[in-house]
Amino acid sequence: MKKLLTILVLLVAFVAAKAQMMDPVHFTTQMKDLKNGEAELVFKATIDAGWHVYSTGLGNDGPISASFHKVKMDGAEPVGKLQARGKEIKQFDKLFEMEVRYFEQAVTFVQKIKFTKAKYDIDCYIEYGACNDQACLPPSEVQLKAAGTSSLAENQPEQQLTPAAEASTTSPSSSARDSSLAAEIGSDSLAGSDSLATTDLWAPVVSELQAFNGNTAPTENMALWLIFIEGLLGGFIALFTPCVWPIIPMTVSFFLKRNKDRAKAIREATTYGASIVVIYVLLGLAVTLLFGASALNALATNAVFNIFFCLLLVVFAASFLGAFEITLPASWSTKIDEKSESTTGLLSIFLMAFTLALVSFSCTGPIIGFLLVAVSTQGSIVAPTIGMLGFAIALAIPFTLFAMFPSLLKSAPKSGGWMNAIKVTLGFIELAFALKFLSVADLAYGWHILDREVFLSLWIVIFGLLGAYLLGWLKFPHDDDQHRTNVPQFFLAMASLAFAIYMIPGLWGAPLKAISAFAPPMSTQDFNLQKTVTEAKYKDYEQGMAAAKAEHKPVVIDFTGFGCVNCRKMEAAVWSDPQVADILNNKYILISLYVDDKTPLATPIEVEENGQKRTLRTVGDKWSYLQRVKFGANAQPFYVLLNEEGHPLAGSRSYDEDIQGYIDFLKKGINAREAR
Repeated sequence: MKKLLTILVLLVAFVAAKAQMMDPVHFTTQMKDLKNGEAELVFKATIDAGWHVYSTGLGNDGPISASFHKVKMDGAEPVGKLQARGKEIKQFDKLFEMEVRYFEQAVTFVQKIKFTKAKYDIDCYIEYGACNDQACLPPSEVQLKAAGTSSLAENQPEQQLTPAAEASTTSPSSSARDSSLAAEIGSDSLAGSDSLATTDLWAPVVSELQAFNGNTAPTENMALWLIFIEGLLGGFIALFTPCVWPIIPMTVSFFLKRNKDRAKAIREATTYGASIVVIYVLLGLAVTLLFGASALNALATNAVFNIFFCLLLVVFAASFLGAFEITLPASWSTKIDEKSESTTGLLSIFLMAFTLALVSFSCTGPIIGFLLVAVSTQGSIVAPTIGMLGFAIALAIPFTLFAMFPSLLKSAPKSGGWMNAIKVTLGFIELAFALKFLSVADLAYGWHILDREVFLSLWIVIFGLLGAYLLGWLKFPHDDDQHRTNVPQFFLAMASLAFAIYMIPGLWGAPLKAISAFAPPMSTQDFNLQKTVTEAKYKDYEQGMAAAKAEHKPVVIDFTGFGCVNCRKMEAAVWSDPQVADILNNKYILISLYVDDKTPLATPIEVEENGQKRTLRTVGDKWSYLQRVKFGANAQPFYVLLNEEGHPLAGSRSYDEDIQGYIDFLKKGINAREAR
């Protein structure tokens, strides 16, 4: 147990370390013309002591491999795969359970290309992963650009990158970065707005905002508490499933019978509960370690992952509805059980807890999967761990509680058909949430296959069928033919059917504030009878600021996202208020900037941030970068009031459904502008 706790402490330290900005790998890039119609794209890295960079071709189940990606390759084409040159180290990694290959001190990645024309224009990059014994970098990129005449043309000298294109991740001074910031961004604004970008519009105003905010700047503490509560709720639900509830009295009775000393039995049951907490917290940490904070944030709007999550939840739902059972190999639980019997002390109790986790997986697996999917896509580095902590505490409480007070077992509900009803109800709920993930991908990529009225129609059907099941009108494979609807099921059925009826007006534009966090935004609704509609006229920063100058109005910048749950809540709960809508529509220029918009930029933008070069490839990348460098924030929703020159008129505001507070916030900006 001491070893396990030591590992847990190290992993927590690992997670904390990742929150710090690190720059351990320094690249230079070059193109070498081989004079035979071929060339080499060379990415040379020097690596700080204690760090290592992973090699190429490690597979999908391992750490981040070095890989080559082309953005544009006119007049040339890749030959073979990316090659790694240097002293490669091979070692078995216990975390990934595989042999990994990596480099220390230095490595050179080389991609051979073949010229197809005399003139070439190349824009490419490599992605790599780096770690030390305590932390790992998120997937990082190193870009290479080259253009010129190749050796295919007669009497042409060797072509290499110009000094401006030859890159190193060594950071220039912060003042140099700030002074060049506007020029870098403004050089490639969206089509039609290039001439509108000015230095002042992109100049950082972090200190001005901090002066307005004081100590009231938004934090993530509340969000983490909500994640913990969600995990706690998931754990309590898992307790009442057929795979967990029947095990509780058996396990508690085992501890009481094997120890005549009741105090010792309580200690062992408490240790058993603590072991459950350790196991599930380790699972949450493993998710963070495998993906990393940046990757988790990218999952939030990645189409492939959101579709995968949608299908995963559909599979979980089908399992709960009785189509099949998701079980781990029986040999796993058998081996762990045998080891728990052959050992003694704390290790024996821990192995018993691990056996419980394996045996109950068919019921807890879909709940854990749903919880991890939900919190992972929020992009928080500690969210999976916090969620699993709540889940584990809820799961561990009854084992300790019943061991302390065995008489409570007599009054505990007996196992029966009611537990299957809980499983089926969870199946319907997971099916409903599967549509949420499909909706995020649909919104981010503009497919328009799951607009608001389609989404609502499907939810109405799902919760209507759930009500019909709870009333006994539907039967699933595991249901008892003689089972009758009991009183709790009757009230749940009423709630489900009422919820379905509540959503029907939404098909004609009713705001439906209760589900605003899950449904697509009102702007996707084809048929809308609602009169009070607040929607940004501008979704481009420079264009909106130009309109503000022309109309002599202050500006509300709304940093939002298609996959932002709290953004939808604010729009439905606050922006739908007539007074708020009037101010936003008539007194301000409202600009909504979607940080997860996957629309490609006409030309990618090169920027330097925290000492590393990166390329902004999508509209969402551009607005996310604007939020970080100008306002020093990266959470959504994020509202800031500006004058026509891009300077704050008041402090920032984030998620808060206080309508009067939001009105006061907007009036403060108007008064500040008039005073100036």
